[in-house]
Amino acid sequence: MEFVPYDSRDKKYKNPFGAVAQGEKIHFKVKLPRDIKCNSCKLFICRDGHYTDERYEMFWCGEKNGYEWWECHYTPEKPGLYWYRFDIRASDRFMTVSLRDNGKGYIGDGLNCWQLTVYKAGFKTPNWLSGGIIYQIFPDRFNNSKEKKNNVSNDRIMHNNWRDDPVWKPDEDGIVRNNDYFGGDLKGIQDRLDYIAKLGVTCIYLNPIFEAHSNHRYNTADYNKIDPLLGDKKDFNMLCKKAEEYGIKIILDGVFSHTGSDSIYFNREGRYPTLGAYNSMQSPYFNWYKFNNWPDQYESWWGFDTLPDVDENCPEYLDFITGKEGIALKWLSRGSSGWRLDVADELPNGFLEKFRKAVKQYDPDAVIIGEVWEDASNKISYHQRRKFLLGGQLDSVMNYPFRRAIIDYIKGGPAINLVNTVMSILENYPPQCTRILMNSLGTHDTDRIITAIAGEDKGNNGREWQAERTLTKSQYKYGVNMLKLASMIQYTLPGVPALYYGDEAGMTGYSDPFNRKTYPWGMEDKELVEWFKNLGKVRINAPEFIDGKFVPLCADNGLLIYMRVKGKSASMIIVNRSDRDRKIELPSGWIIKEEAAGFGYIYEKSIISSKSCILLKLCAKKNKNIKAGV
Repeated sequence: MEFVPYDSRDKKYKNPFGAVAQGEKIHFKVKLPRDIKCNSCKLFICRDGHYTDERYEMFWCGEKNGYEWWECHYTPEKPGLYWYRFDIRASDRFMTVSLRDNGKGYIGDGLNCWQLTVYKAGFKTPNWLSGGIIYQIFPDRFNNSKEKKNNVSNDRIMHNNWRDDPVWKPDEDGIVRNNDYFGGDLKGIQDRLDYIAKLGVTCIYLNPIFEAHSNHRYNTADYNKIDPLLGDKKDFNMLCKKAEEYGIKIILDGVFSHTGSDSIYFNREGRYPTLGAYNSMQSPYFNWYKFNNWPDQYESWWGFDTLPDVDENCPEYLDFITGKEGIALKWLSRGSSGWRLDVADELPNGFLEKFRKAVKQYDPDAVIIGEVWEDASNKISYHQRRKFLLGGQLDSVMNYPFRRAIIDYIKGGPAINLVNTVMSILENYPPQCTRILMNSLGTHDTDRIITAIAGEDKGNNGREWQAERTLTKSQYKYGVNMLKLASMIQYTLPGVPALYYGDEAGMTGYSDPFNRKTYPWGMEDKELVEWFKNLGKVRINAPEFIDGKFVPLCADNGLLIYMRVKGKSASMIIVNRSDRDRKIELPSGWIIKEEAAGFGYIYEKSIISSKSCILLKLCAKKNKNIKAGV
């Protein structure tokens, strides 16, 4: 067995595990071979962005079996990222204990440091979301109530057939205008609340619902109005009220880094009677935007001139969004329970801090989740380290690292890579953030999960290639089976599973717009829907899925076994992605309860079948507090 002088993921070496609050004492210990004759060991630690470091003497605290232990305490006083290693002076030689990988260190001359995340003392996140399930809805494509829509612009193309494919080809001018609609609306969502509730859902995340002149509505035209195809503010109020009766809360998509050029604020297309920034330098919205040469040269989101960037630090814009009469609070007062912030890594620190302050002063339980695709604890964007999870900005983030790790494992990657990804996030994020991580397998920005698992590799192929590809029956069957394994993991890892509408019904397709087709009412994969209903039941009244410890037990190529533990309540998850059956040894006391999801486990022979998964519960007579894990 390889000698490990320090392991940041083992409380024997660092206690407490992971991120800590400012002012919280940390106990560090390192294990050194006696024969190197160490005469000095120091903790080297440096706050991110600072050029001066600190060194703390460690003290000899005993020896055993040819090894000696050195220890010290350290208390970080300010929030931020810190980087640390250990410096050794031994027999007139200088060495270090530095990071090799996955939390483990080695003795040598390396300078790789461990990350320590320190968040603000008193940082809290809402309790209501933890242990729940999020259901993401792309509003135009979920359900059409068939009620008459008023004040709809005549430049919108309406599909008469709910089962049509979305328009994906460019028009005669070579432009994909995203102006075809199916008429999904807020009343249609309300009509399906009973179905959503049976999936165990406790929160609905709506893609943008404000007035906008595209079917995706990420080009906001008026933040104060519901898009007329979706309904009006009364319909929104009623949806929130009816959802609450099912124990479901609503969170909205906040698109605050840019607006549409076809908006009341910019008004390039002249749709609105008021003066937009494009129309006049005297416009009340002129200072919102970043003109290089007014009016036709301006900064825009990723170069799309239909999405002019706003200056989020502009005082007038800040007040419009975060003021006492601002958009953030207005829609909370109308029934929403929080916000998902689009492209959060493109929003300045100052904006995010003011947004949080406004939202939390109005309602401390309103949730703020950011779109960040990487590790949000150490993300650098626009040449600066971000502060998303230090207590002054977001409550949590969309957890794309888990998605990538699950898919990689399901498609043949080693189980240990998935475990290491999970452990890295748990180590780097504050625990109050990890318990409400938004864990998605699919979103409006990704391929449908069954296609991602079972379809041809998309590579750099465009829409024409994607439009021509459909899964064969055997591919679909395989994809559904492997989705069950993936969703078992998704629903049982730390965080909150986020189900993209229709994934539970077997929807397929590559990226936009093929991942945004209409929900197949009446043509669902009913067996798959039942699978997700059972997964929802697994999480009900199970404290281990609220904020329980994650305890990895086995990561042997295709075999993955882990526990979630909270006090005397525990679940064990076994996933065998490999092509062969695997024999496993379980301690006594684990049972399959009626509501537990899974398939492929044979009790008599202790075998988990190939490409199968099972969830076991600890029998009430055997349960003792399990102290292992993080």
